Amino acid sequence: MQTVGIRELKNQLSRHLKRVRAGHSLVVTEHGKPIARIEPVEQTSAPEWMWQMIREGRAHWNGGKPRGARVPIHAPNARLAEAVLEDREDRV
Repeated sequence: MQTVGIRELKNQLSRHLKRVRAGHSLVVTEHGKPIARIEPVEQTSAPEWMWQMIREGRAHWNGGKPRGARVPIHAPNARLAEAVLEDREDRV
């Protein structure tokens, strides 16, 4: 677990919160003494295996909307909406 002083946390808050989003915990110190801990919130919207991959650095997610596949997916003889609905059904 990494430590960060109050002043450093205040000056670089966005950078430290980005680390927390990536799964790291921070101990906040005041004059070298621990006073608080910042930990990621348990995410229930995604499976645990996904968060584990993010913590291990095998995947990356910045909290925003996915941009989609780099290679377009084509479903021959099907409308896009039907393909999306079929994919969603397969995941349930």
